[in-house]
Amino acid sequence: MMSSLQKDSGLKTYLNPVYPKSFPDPFVLKFAGEYFGYCTGFAQDGNVFGMIRSKDLVHWSALGGAMAPLKNSPPYYWAPEVVYDNGKFYLYYSVGNETLMELRVAVSDRPDGGFVDSGHRLTTEEFAIDAHLFVDDDGSKYLFYATDFFDHTHLGTGTVVDRMVDWFTLEGNPRPVTRAKYDWQVYDPNRKEKGGVRWHTVEGPAVLKRKGLYYEMFSGGNWQNTTYGVSFAVSERIQNPDEWQQFCDGENVLPVLRTLPEVIGPGHNCVVRGPNNRELFCIYHRWTDEGRVMAIDRMDFAGDRLFLVGATDTPQPAPFFAGSARANEALSNSLTSGEWVFENQSTRSANSGRCDIDFGALPESFLCELTLQCVGDLTDNGSIGVHLRAGGDSVNLTFHPVSNVMRIELPEVSTRLTSICKLSEGFDWTAPHLLRIEVDYRSLNIRLDQAAMRKVKTFLAAPVDSLSIVSDDQSIGLVSFELTEGFEELFEDPYPITENGWEVTDECSFNIENGELRMESIADFRARRYWAADSFEFAANLRFLDTEGTTGDFGLLLGDAASDFMRFAVDRATSSLQVNGESIGQLPHDLAIGKYHQLRIIRTGGRALCYLDDALLRAFPATDSPTHCSVFCTRAQLGIEMVRITTI
Repeated sequence: MMSSLQKDSGLKTYLNPVYPKSFPDPFVLKFAGEYFGYCTGFAQDGNVFGMIRSKDLVHWSALGGAMAPLKNSPPYYWAPEVVYDNGKFYLYYSVGNETLMELRVAVSDRPDGGFVDSGHRLTTEEFAIDAHLFVDDDGSKYLFYATDFFDHTHLGTGTVVDRMVDWFTLEGNPRPVTRAKYDWQVYDPNRKEKGGVRWHTVEGPAVLKRKGLYYEMFSGGNWQNTTYGVSFAVSERIQNPDEWQQFCDGENVLPVLRTLPEVIGPGHNCVVRGPNNRELFCIYHRWTDEGRVMAIDRMDFAGDRLFLVGATDTPQPAPFFAGSARANEALSNSLTSGEWVFENQSTRSANSGRCDIDFGALPESFLCELTLQCVGDLTDNGSIGVHLRAGGDSVNLTFHPVSNVMRIELPEVSTRLTSICKLSEGFDWTAPHLLRIEVDYRSLNIRLDQAAMRKVKTFLAAPVDSLSIVSDDQSIGLVSFELTEGFEELFEDPYPITENGWEVTDECSFNIENGELRMESIADFRARRYWAADSFEFAANLRFLDTEGTTGDFGLLLGDAASDFMRFAVDRATSSLQVNGESIGQLPHDLAIGKYHQLRIIRTGGRALCYLDDALLRAFPATDSPTHCSVFCTRAQLGIEMVRITTI
């Protein structure tokens, strides 16, 4: 049956659970444009850690078990998580008899099985579960996990972090991150296995970093009960000597993911990027007659807060896709020179001469992720690279696999700046590597894999207008190519927004300070971007800076150069949400206008869906085709910490 959401907007939808069979403690890895899921326990083939596979996060197929059981046959295998690096997949898991549990790591050269235990026990505690490996911007690795605390004010399981010396060795100095503080985290008020004490549980860490702030999502309570849920804690330092600051007390502030009338016991989550590499999805389990099954819901940030559009039990917009998802698909409209071979959904160049793929005209702002690797033997004088043209100039990123050097050529006013970076010892060019290229008008960010030492960040004299993949005397394999039109502005760079594609009215003053665009408007202010697309998402995180004022509003505008078609606003005088001057509801009584909240419009199929944070407010007709998206405020002081526009 077609949902009302589809009827209103033409959007494809999904319905939770996306995998309705037993799949407890789900973890999902995105690799080369595909998704691989792993879960607690035994698979039907007798191996451990059941696996599933998907291209869209919604439709999944079973693969079997990831690893053969250990020879000493422990009964419990819990909470696998997989990390990829330099040709190897590392599976971190907990194993034992439920009372005694340890963390171990297995290794494979592929994501869909073949994992073999490495022989390394990572932890020394009697009880250690729920390993989560986080790689920071500088390449440092940290393992978050859950262990027991018997000398804490609230007895029970909590999370810790320890730095990793390598993929198999902990430093041995675990620090508490989140321990129990509140009643919603009670596992058992009289737990016999622990001596009849009131026992709490904080477990299942999943760590993110945004704008210099670390977020640990965690589950609290008893996974068998309806009280089980997910909250988060934050810190400015990953190795903070103090515990991280928790968001939820369970009374005044509820968990961000919790039991609802039709959703029982959601928890133990991970986070993965959607197919367009811009959206974030929270992956978690929930209870049905089949046991703990897998569900997904969108999540996002607003200031220092994260929120979920869920837990949902009604049709939701399906994950948005990138314009191109496979190397062969991307090449269908591209210009090539030299010899290229297309096989098994990947693309390979010849190992001699120069070969180019020119992806042609590009949007002024885009996010491109491509997975590439050298094929066959490395040649002494061979190189591979990415070239971007910006007006009459270019940016060249060239890799020399034999010398293991990255060469960066950047344009300057009258000269070219060239820098040479030696990559880490043991960098394997025959393994797949992820190159992320993010262009927002004149702003360019390029990142190789996960470490900031392999990062290029610059501001160009003109927008990028073409992108080429180049190989010289070295065969290169292009495994996946995903390009999403759009940008996400976080106001972390000092350049004026008027130099990066924004038009700003004269009736205000504005400046960027500490990752926030601050503006003051006596009359009407708007900052707008040209964006001509039939279907797109437009979102902004906004707050009033002058919280004592009695008038004024802020919000989002869709229109063209001459007029506005839609005005989605928060009106302070009436404490209401409005669309084109019509009230569509009062602001929640506990909504603080001095804190960041997200306004979001999804326009598609002649309809516009309007959201406040996690809530879909209403769908409106939107038959006019806008060419501009604007953030506005009237008679107010406004703070903006994020603006995102993505073609869908």
